[in-house]
Amino acid sequence: MLYQQKSIKNWAEDDRPREKMLLKGQRILSDSELLAIIMGSGSREESAVELAKRILNSVGNNWNNLSQLTVKDLCKFKGVGEAKAISIITALEIGKRRALQDFPERPKIVSSKDSFQLLHGLIGDAPIEEFWVLYLNQGNFVLKKEQISKGGINQTAVDLRIIMKIALEERATSILIAHNHPSGNLKPSKADIEITRKIKEAGKIMDIELLDHLILTQKTYFSFADEGML
Repeated sequence: MLYQQKSIKNWAEDDRPREKMLLKGQRILSDSELLAIIMGSGSREESAVELAKRILNSVGNNWNNLSQLTVKDLCKFKGVGEAKAISIITALEIGKRRALQDFPERPKIVSSKDSFQLLHGLIGDAPIEEFWVLYLNQGNFVLKKEQISKGGINQTAVDLRIIMKIALEERATSILIAHNHPSGNLKPSKADIEITRKIKEAGKIMDIELLDHLILTQKTYFSFADEGML
């Protein structure tokens, strides 16, 4: 009975660390909640969060001090076995290695030429048509590159819902769409013009701006924005 009272499963959903992360993001979590997620469970006497608080209190609530503990040290806490101790040490080691690495520089789009240079290596030489979307933040830095379809541009292949779903997930404020013409012909087709219009209209509803639509060949490109077609 005691175990049922202490189990995180019986807490309100907003108070459970994993559910709280899904609902509100990882930054809202306390240190003890983060550690509780790493451990996965507590003991019969206390929840994972209570166990995490006890462990952190023992090292002055300092992650650097916690990283000095060995598997043997961690196993002295009731409710921590070898598997939990290894999980804690592994997570802290990942944090150390992350701190030593440079933050990857995101490419910035300020012109159609920037977009072409970024996309040409992806689809410039592709033997069939591929449709890609670049997702950008407010500073026009690329958050994500995503292939949406392959084998032709039409309303069935290019799903607006997928494009906008990813934009919301990435918190993008603008997008840039692109596809290639293996034939080498840069002239936009009726389907190219129509899908551009639909994506632009869908973006307006969600306050996500369509910056450009590029058609690429092996050597050059056509920009809807440069040609005043957006």
